Amino acid sequence: MSQTQSLQALIFITNMVKIPPLKAVSLFNSTTLQGLQHTPQSITIAIHLLLLSNLQSHAQSLLLQVLSGRISSSFFTPHSLFHHLTKTESLSNPNPATKLHLYEAIIDAHVKSQLSEQALSYFNQMVNEGLVPKSITFNNLLGFLIKSSCFEKGWLFFRENICRVCLDAYSFGIVIKGCCEAGDLNKGFEVLNQMQEMGWSPNVVIYTTLIDGCCKNGDLERAKTLFRGMEELGLVANQYTYTVLIDGLFKKGLKKDAFELYEKMHLSGVLPSLFTYNCVINEYCNDGKTSQGFKLFDEMREREVACNVVTYNTLIGGLCKDMKVLEAERLFEQMKRAGISPTLVTYNTLIDGFCNVGKLGVALRLFDQLKSNGHSPSLVTYNTLIGGFSRAGNSVGAINLVREMGERGIKSSKVTYTILIDSLVRSNDMEKAFQLYASMETAGLVPDVYTFGVLIHGLCRKGDMKEASKLFKSIGEMQLKPNDVIYNTMILGYCKEGRSYMALRLLKEMDEKGLVPNIASYGSTIGVLCKDGKWQDAEVLLNEMVKSGFKPSISIYDIISKAKHNT
Repeated sequence: MSQTQSLQALIFITNMVKIPPLKAVSLFNSTTLQGLQHTPQSITIAIHLLLLSNLQSHAQSLLLQVLSGRISSSFFTPHSLFHHLTKTESLSNPNPATKLHLYEAIIDAHVKSQLSEQALSYFNQMVNEGLVPKSITFNNLLGFLIKSSCFEKGWLFFRENICRVCLDAYSFGIVIKGCCEAGDLNKGFEVLNQMQEMGWSPNVVIYTTLIDGCCKNGDLERAKTLFRGMEELGLVANQYTYTVLIDGLFKKGLKKDAFELYEKMHLSGVLPSLFTYNCVINEYCNDGKTSQGFKLFDEMREREVACNVVTYNTLIGGLCKDMKVLEAERLFEQMKRAGISPTLVTYNTLIDGFCNVGKLGVALRLFDQLKSNGHSPSLVTYNTLIGGFSRAGNSVGAINLVREMGERGIKSSKVTYTILIDSLVRSNDMEKAFQLYASMETAGLVPDVYTFGVLIHGLCRKGDMKEASKLFKSIGEMQLKPNDVIYNTMILGYCKEGRSYMALRLLKEMDEKGLVPNIASYGSTIGVLCKDGKWQDAEVLLNEMVKSGFKPSISIYDIISKAKHNT
């Protein structure tokens, strides 16, 4: 340090200790802007004055400036400065409270700077010196470790310090949420039990966090048990508690339980939130009960619950599934008038809706509107349009879209190929379909069961069961599992050839794999068996059909009856 710099620093320190802390901060900042090279001593004095005056946030701000490089000097590095600050002799007559506040400011500054290792090091150093941090300092560091994808490190930090620091309910809430997000529900319940053993009463937020975690990890039984446990403890479930459980029940297919809970929510006087409404509307639309979804939409507006783009997208999707595309387009316009900007999902949903009803002109208009409104078409957008054009037999339009997609740098996916292969199969051009299938490998794409399903359908329709059988076998060789559609297609193909033995074998395979044949597979196989005079086998299959929940037609009974009389 030069004599001039030493003198400047000495004058600064002398002036700073004579004035009130906030003025001292102002002096510190102004001298920094003027280019004064601060020393460890000048910064130590500034921090010490702030801490003594209970201005901890200002002290932390100063430390953050050091860590970010806004305050730098040739006299120290951040590491050497913090080492100097935490030495007992660096503070004149330090007391434990001031030292504690110093460490807390240093730890919080490192957390805000996302320096986890250094924050942990200073935390351990503080605790080893016998200083007990406030829960907020511990919680900030714990939350940072868990949010930074360091769950195991956060978990160990929590376990090591559970008896060394002051905890609060929020501490347990942070780690329980971390357990749920990491998919380790057992640890979450372990923390809940430990919390209760230590005399803490879990609150609604903690129960809701665990219920949400159980739902997201598919453990609905534990979620329902927790919900009942809340009631037994006298805790009142809030909007979010009800909503996460309702959503979890719907996603698990437990619709009856979900709707009953929704009714209970109303009866308990807890009003649905936007997310609750969106969740229930989505279920109605998925079930083809879009009109019920619109009743909730009206209720939202009556209660002045602001709809968002998810609400509109869900209802537009429901209308499109019901083939009510003109109503969907009117809702789309209403959405824009309400000041809600359509997303790519909105456009894709509407484009798909119009493609499905064969109104390709409207679909293309929406496609152009999508681009003019600043959205970039996605692979889904192109696949939807290519599928629409292919189903309409417009191969030129489909190829033009594939070309445009390539020009935009979007590579064709296995879905794209499957759509185009399906188009060729529909036009009975199996040779080109297989050529395109072969080109998938060149493009580095592995066909899936849907690709195989399309090709097998084409071969069965042509009556080429030999090639269909080869392709069917290759599905297993590629470690793929044939779905019920492929099995049913093969069964019908064998039935057309009168090969009842092969049809029965596949029906048995389906049963072994937990797949359910459709009514056409049962009916056709029974018909072929009766034709071969195997009415006993036909009766066995009829019983299986009934057990599967199907109601055989009168004609099936007649076929079996005639076969009996002809033998």
